[in-house]
Formats: sequence, C-alpha cells, structure tokens
Amino acid sequence: MTWVIIGLGNPDEQYARTRHNAGRMAVQKFALLYDFGEWKEDSKSKSFIGRGLVERSVTVAVLPNTYMNKTGSAAAHYIKPARPGSVKGAEKLIAVYDDLDLPLGTIKVSFDRGSGGHRGIDSIMTALKTKKFVRIRIGISPVSAKGVAKKPEGEKDVEKFILGEFKADEMAQLKSVFKRVSEALKTIIMEGREIAMNRFNQ
Repeated sequence: MTWVIIGLGNPDEQYARTRHNAGRMAVQKFALLYDFGEWKEDSKSKSFIGRGLVERSVTVAVLPNTYMNKTGSAAAHYIKPARPGSVKGAEKLIAVYDDLDLPLGTIKVSFDRGSGGHRGIDSIMTALKTKKFVRIRIGISPVSAKGVAKKPEGEKDVEKFILGEFKADEMAQLKSVFKRVSEALKTIIMEGREIAMNRFNQ
C-alpha cells in the first residue's frame, strides 16, 4: 500500500522560511533526496504532490496549498476517513510538523497521540476521524541552559515566534535535522514505526 507523507505549513512564499513551515521544508528535502522529481499541482487535493520510491515502497509526498488549519482536507483526499474498527489507511500516513515543546535540533517520532494544540494536526484528526497516524515532530524552540525547550508564552508571542523566520544559524542547524527526518521517514517506511521510535527518540 502507498505511503503518504504530508509536510505541514503555510503555502505562501512569505512563510517559506518560517518556523511553522519546518515540516513542509523537511518533506521538500526528503523528496529531493529520493529524486521524486518536480512538484505537480493537484487541484483535487489542493496540494503540490511528488511521487517516488523509497526502496521499493511507493510514496506520495504532499504539500497542501491550504493554510495550516485546513490541512485535513488534503490528508482526507489520500487517506479515506476511518470506519469503525478500520484505521489501516491512516496508519500509512506520516505527518511532519513543527513542535514548540521540543528544542531546536531535536525530532520525535510518535503514533496515536493528541494534537498538542497544533492546528494542522487537529485538522487532520478531524478530517480522518482518527488519531492513529504517524507523526514526526521537529523542535523549533530555543534551548534553555538545562537543555530543554524554552518556548514563548502567551498567544500573541507564540504566533509571532512560529510565524517568524529561522535565523541563519538556525537554518544551518536544520540541515542535520532534516537529514535525520529523512532517515526517520525511511525507517518508518522500510522497518516500521516502532523501530523508528526506538532509534530516533533518544
């Protein structure tokens, strides 16, 4: 069965280098690494899509053309909403996105979790009627002296931070982060999510 990888973010050029687009940027790097070719606009799913093989597994990379809180419409085009007792389709979905609760430089693989208040994940869960899909969370918060995420407080400060652009030194750090995301994606597809969690959630 085909794997679907969705990179969460906002489509306009003004958001291209913002922290809230970390997931979208990571999936773009992954598609480039595996030579998915040019992105093609798909009007039905309102997304740019790329198709390719990860080893022998057919994989579709999806970059929604909708804003973050409408991500679910693109996901639902490729993964049909779950019927009671059947979520196998959703289990082939991997959502890649930014996470304020993780420090920059880290990633975490998870499955069947809540949204943590992330509007893109909320949208996917609502559209698919399940939370049983894989996530790769990319840390975007500054690191405190104790090595933990030092995230902004208050709705206005959070919005300003996530819609702010990565600094030059942060972009440099993201190169290794995106490499790890690509490795995690390959591991999930080829070896399974449990192995990926054990390998990358250190």
